[in-house]
Amino acid sequence: MPRAMRAITTMKACLLLLSLELIGWPCAPAHAQGLFDFEREPINYHKRPASNVVTRLQSGIDSGKVELVFKEPRGYLDSVLQHLKISKSTQALVFSKSSAQLRKISPSRPRALYFNEQAYVGWVQGGEVIELIASDPSLGAVFYSLKQENGAKPRLLRDKGQCLQCHARPRTKDVPGPVVRSLYTGSDGQPVLNFGYYVSDHTSPFSERWGGYYVTGTHGKMLHMGNLLTDRSQPLAEIDYSQGANISDLSGWFDTRPYLSAHSDIVALMVLEHQSQMQNLVTRARYEEVRGRYYDKALESNKDFRSDLSQRLVARAGNELLKYMLFTGEFRLRAPVKGTSGFAREFSARGPRDRKGRSLYQLDLVTRLFKYPMSYMVYTESFRRLPSRVMVHIRRELRKVLTASSPGDDYAHLGLKDRRAIFEILKDTCPELADGW
Repeated sequence: MPRAMRAITTMKACLLLLSLELIGWPCAPAHAQGLFDFEREPINYHKRPASNVVTRLQSGIDSGKVELVFKEPRGYLDSVLQHLKISKSTQALVFSKSSAQLRKISPSRPRALYFNEQAYVGWVQGGEVIELIASDPSLGAVFYSLKQENGAKPRLLRDKGQCLQCHARPRTKDVPGPVVRSLYTGSDGQPVLNFGYYVSDHTSPFSERWGGYYVTGTHGKMLHMGNLLTDRSQPLAEIDYSQGANISDLSGWFDTRPYLSAHSDIVALMVLEHQSQMQNLVTRARYEEVRGRYYDKALESNKDFRSDLSQRLVARAGNELLKYMLFTGEFRLRAPVKGTSGFAREFSARGPRDRKGRSLYQLDLVTRLFKYPMSYMVYTESFRRLPSRVMVHIRRELRKVLTASSPGDDYAHLGLKDRRAIFEILKDTCPELADGW
């Protein structure tokens, strides 16, 4: 390259890096004091149209092909779950005042959450809206609300940014996304923030999970923060976690009749924890490649050009996603876990299955969450539509892990039997990952 051209390219790189630093990328996110970095080029989170299960539901309503039925005491909830194909067995009950409708939430009137791989739905007794999060293959998590008004034509309205004040933080991997927080909670439902809080996923010890949630199910001597009302005047060290352990019936805690289920199943909660952060890591991997391509395009018109920076972004995001989807650092169960609803049975019965009848949805619940430690979220549209560079990186590194004689320290938890089973299941059921294996 001629010296003059090298100088111009270097100047372009410096100017672009300066502009990226000013908007908070890649060194630090902008957060609440200004625009989030993903609201600008190249992501343009709020400017780009969404396309997901919620937008498709709204299209069905607009065309007259779908009718949302309003029925007391839950308004549109039952109908929304039916059309989104979300089971009532996924119900998780949250009594901490930790959502936008906090005034109507309390230990006697918990908020109900329901989910599948494509959407999350929140319902509050007497609430003005139903809250929804949709997994969007291009944008990540997109937030919606549905007014609980009988007679009006239902409108699923996209959030304009309010939800991101809580759902686009380091706890969501700095992308718009769902999160499961564990909060010490007082008898009035207010979080006791001076005691701290935790973000929960499959790596979290039981002792840090489900504060502010009701939890039904058995788990032996492992103790968690669920079902506990914290006295603010009591020293943290004196909290008796055993009071919330191994609870199978919530009827003595509050009136369960308005809810779709009398359960807040421990197994559903464990799956929800895993899924929420898996989704966020998929979104971040997408964002990092999009940002890297944008950076490369500013430096070089050749569409095949890849800078060192963009390659590092893809590798870093891809490696973190790979470790999480293979359950690196998973908390090892010290006692069997058993739920109280039909969630575990329903979930384990799902497919796709390989030629030996094995599925990534099969639960273990004796020493770990899943029988085969590989995330079922690889079947989602968001994962399957990851950009090509990060998908190629993950595919290549995953094959190395599954076929190596020694998988390395990050994957030492995967024995030969596990790795062989995962390889065979993916080869039969997930061509996006097993292409060329």
